[in-house]
Amino acid sequence: MISYLFRRLAGTIPVLVLISMLVFLLIHAAPGDPTLLLLGEETNAAEVAKAKARWGLDQPLYVQYWKFLQSVAAGDFGKSFKYAEPVTSVIRSRMPATIELAFFAIVIATLLAIPLGVWAGARPNSWIDNLGTTCGLFGISMPSFWLAIMLILLLAGVLNILPTSGRSTYGIAGPEQTGFYILDSVMQKNWKAVWDALTHLFLPALALGVNMLGILMRVTRSSILEVMNEDYVRTARAKGAPEGQVMRSHILRNSLLPVITILGMDIGLALGGAIFTESIYSLPGLGRQILVSYENFDLPVILGITVFATICIIIFNLVVDIVYAWFDPRIRLS
Repeated sequence: MISYLFRRLAGTIPVLVLISMLVFLLIHAAPGDPTLLLLGEETNAAEVAKAKARWGLDQPLYVQYWKFLQSVAAGDFGKSFKYAEPVTSVIRSRMPATIELAFFAIVIATLLAIPLGVWAGARPNSWIDNLGTTCGLFGISMPSFWLAIMLILLLAGVLNILPTSGRSTYGIAGPEQTGFYILDSVMQKNWKAVWDALTHLFLPALALGVNMLGILMRVTRSSILEVMNEDYVRTARAKGAPEGQVMRSHILRNSLLPVITILGMDIGLALGGAIFTESIYSLPGLGRQILVSYENFDLPVILGITVFATICIIIFNLVVDIVYAWFDPRIRLS
């Protein structure tokens, strides 16, 4: 197990280098001068040259990239051009909003998709199967940004029952401790703030989770249908085992491996979808920050968030591999 983990972690290094290199080159290939965007068009040439020297933009691209890699190896993503503070501080301040959004989006998708997929797979060609298939196709087909706008029009504009932007109502949340509004409010026993934070989070989490729901439901249904035809399931039924026990002990557990894979992929989907969802709902998370940084050519922040997101996805995929061995003892990671 330990050797497997070391091999996987070593294999992530080329992935991080290639992704960061691709983002680095794409940003520099875009038209425009970051110093003029940050300092203004009226800035004279001397000030522009001084800013480029201060930020290292006067050096060749390979030198800039090599210095970035050296900083990352030391745990430092550099300093933001726009905010003049370490990129790690920018990530730390924006990360809680994105984690809250991604977590609740995955929770909504999982709580709805897995029961619906199991029910549809256990009763193929029934009305519940048709309903689940319709819901799955709807979730897969609807772009999260379009659904986010429609949810705002319906639940906030027409029905006026949910807020449309931000993480909380001004003056309700208590002092910030961890950056996670819900966790901070629970620790302070401020239940009004907990409810306020949940109402602000529901619309963006739902918009982001519906797309995951469709994929997860379809995979769960297909996996249930496949496992139901296995010999050990027919043997269990022939022995007279109750249908509920057959479903729990034989069908459900053995059909969860593809579902776990999709859940691991949903982490990347949540981080990618957060870029549009956070922008639409004005959430101060990493997704919205990377768009703001791109508009200002804030290269250290863009690269820092990209590498951080890549590391998160790699870690969750590694966790999925470990969970595989727990669900299926036939799998040996060593």
